[in-house]
This record gives sequence, C-alpha cells and structure tokens, in this order.
Amino acid sequence: MDRAGAAGPAQQAQRAQQIGIASAIGGLAGAALTAHRGRAATAAGAVAGAAWMGAAEALARARQRPGEIPALWSRILMSGALAAPFGWMSDRFLGAGPVPVATAAGAAAGALGLRPQKVLLGPVTGAAVGFGLVGRRRLGSEAGPRVPGSVAAAAAVIGYRVVSAVAFRDPQVSLLAERVSARDVPFVVPLASRTGYVGTGYVRSLAQVLGGRYTADVPDIGIVASLDELAGPSFDPARADPLVREFYEHTTRFALDIVPQWRAWVRPGYLLYRTLLARPLGQANVPMSQREAQHGVRSRIDTISGLPDADSPGDVVAVRGWIRSFADTDEPIYVGIYTTYRHEGRGYVSVGFPLPQASFTATLLPHDRPGGGIVLDSRSELDQPGHYLTYIDPQTAEVTVAAVRGFAERLDVYLDQGELRAEHAFWVFGLPFLVLHYRMHRKAPGSRM
Repeated sequence: MDRAGAAGPAQQAQRAQQIGIASAIGGLAGAALTAHRGRAATAAGAVAGAAWMGAAEALARARQRPGEIPALWSRILMSGALAAPFGWMSDRFLGAGPVPVATAAGAAAGALGLRPQKVLLGPVTGAAVGFGLVGRRRLGSEAGPRVPGSVAAAAAVIGYRVVSAVAFRDPQVSLLAERVSARDVPFVVPLASRTGYVGTGYVRSLAQVLGGRYTADVPDIGIVASLDELAGPSFDPARADPLVREFYEHTTRFALDIVPQWRAWVRPGYLLYRTLLARPLGQANVPMSQREAQHGVRSRIDTISGLPDADSPGDVVAVRGWIRSFADTDEPIYVGIYTTYRHEGRGYVSVGFPLPQASFTATLLPHDRPGGGIVLDSRSELDQPGHYLTYIDPQTAEVTVAAVRGFAERLDVYLDQGELRAEHAFWVFGLPFLVLHYRMHRKAPGSRM
C-alpha cells in the first residue's frame, strides 16, 4: 500500500488546523483548571493552556511519521485537557465532590477503551486518584481547600491513561494510511454522511452528492450481484445451496425476524451508547431485547446507478444500501453499503456503515459451510479482513484509515430443516458480547417488511 509522501500544502493546512483545535481545547482546559482562583487567573490559565497544548500538538505532529498516529504522550495530554471542562461543569451545576468526579471521569475513559479489563480499570483508577487528591490536600489541615472538579477529572483521566498504557501494551487502533486515495485501500468503503444524521434516507442523499440515479426499495435485488464474485480458495460458490444463493443475490425477496442475545456485562454500556450516540446518529441501533425486536424489522435495498465517473454508467448498480429499520416507526437499525472486490485471487465482502465525515467498514472473508451455507468472517491471518475506521476528506476525497483491533464478527448463513437461518456473532478482545439470530422467509405478496 502506498503511503503519503512529503507534506504538501493541503497537509500543512490540515496540520495547522489540528494545532489550532488543540490550542482551543487547551484554552478551555486552562480556564477550567484555574476558574476557582478568580477571573484574572482564569484568563491567564486560558492563555497558558492554549500555548501549552498548541506547542505539544505542534511537537507531536512534527515528530509523527507517515503511517503513525500521534505520540502516546500527546494523546494522554489531550484526553486530560478534554476532561477538565467536564469536571468544571460538575462543580458548577452538580456540586459533586472530587472523588465522585474522578471516579466518573475514570469510568468514562475506561468505557471508551472497549476492552472489558479497561472498562473495569477506569473507575478503579479514577477513585484512587480522587481519594489521593483529597488526602493530599488534607495533609496538615483537616479543613484544607476543596479540590476543584476540573483538577479531579483531568488527573483521573491522565492517571487512567498512564496506568492503561503500562498494563495494556498492544494497540487497539493502528493507522494504516494517512491521506491516501481510496483506490489504495480497497478493503474500506469510503462513503460518509455529510450531516450529523445518517438515517434511512442516506442513500437518497448520497445519490445527490454522487450525481447518480437513485432507486428506492428495489423489489428484486441482492446485497451482492453474484456469489461468483466471492470465489476463492476458502469458498466455492457452486457448493452454496440455491436458497442461500438466492438470499444473497435477491435479498429483497425475503423478510427478516431478529432476536438479539446480549451478554449481561455489556448491556449497561450499550444502553448508554444507544441513547447518546446510536439513536441521535441514526446508525447501528440494534434492538435491546427480544420484546423490542418483536415490533418487526423492515428490510429494503436502495440503489444508485448511472454514476457519471463510473467505468460502466448506464443501468449498472454502483451502490447497494441495505437498510434495516423498525417496522412500526421506520427508525433505522442498520444502514450498510454492501460491496464486493477481489484481491490476489480471493473475493471479499466489505460493508461500510456511514458516519459523519467517516465510515466504519467490516471486511469479511467468505468460507464454505457444510450443508450449503456460507460463513463471512472478519478473523483471518490474511491482511484484508478486519474492521476499519476511515476519515474521508470532504474536499479532496482522500482517506485516512485506522484498523480497529480487538473487534471481530462472524456471519453464519445456513439451512435448518429447509428454512434459512443466520447467526451474526460479535466479539471484543475475544469476549463474545452479542449474537443476532435471524430467521429469513419469503415476503408475502405486496409486503414491505
């Protein structure tokens, strides 16, 4: 894979923007950390914070090599700076003490680490930092001044990040490409949302951006054009049962029933994620319970064809967007762009989930399954399968790609007594956290579900 070369004007402008953002965050952090000392101190703290974080960002970016993410020390500083204003708000609006603030800040930082060990480490480290700050202030004076929430939050997050870096040395994310053409990274789907909401109308909006012909709810189309595109050493399309082939090549002929099976340990975190992120974003909004799933799932595929810059414009379908939503409200569950490609004699399925100015892609390798089924798996020793978070530059369409380590999924489509079934399993760092059980059956005439 090609890497970006020497920094050009666009990269220099981006770096200047990054330094400016870091300075702004530093200014807010400096003000939050010194707000308890009065207005003059707050102003001085804002100036000092902006200068400090701007200089740190400039140094980190100057030493950053192509294909690398910024240095760990700079990321730790940034996380502490981001935590300080939230700690200040806890003082201002909640009156929470330093121990609860530090514990909450550590818990939030740990939750972002995804790994269960990190999730548990976060609040433990935060509480230890909080008690440590209180004990330090009370040395020699039982009525020492109160530790500001901004200090407690920043110290807790920085403390957690340092302990986590020592305890967990393997990276969760690694940068694969820095501002390269999408053609250099065939394993990602570089289609983003240009607004803060994805939703069931995403493909229609994308067609306006790409200049193609939009068709909603195509009555007879599949998530792949042909299973033959996936042929390779691990998968022979000729072995697939005709009903399994039909599902992939004519997906809209089938209705879906879904039963989610969540592990208990992940439910609280998922509920928070769903409330704060998935629903407002209109993406990756998986049912929380079987009762909720019983409302029904509407499955449809919207397409875009006739792209002006495509190799084969005309009636060739260039984009297939499989949209699954709750049948009673049409609230989106998944909005996925399904593509196939070939690399070194193998076929792959890449599913892109659009995000604001970004995309999360799952690239899966097909395998034969006894009985005529198909398994799509992200776990492989090959370099293509996996999960990738991609930022798409809205001006140049260049992409920056990071591999998301520790996340894995497996989609198993098979026949059970002549009926189509599927199990979609997910793991994080080897721990299973969700299985989606699907039942597929032919739609009734005129049905939209």
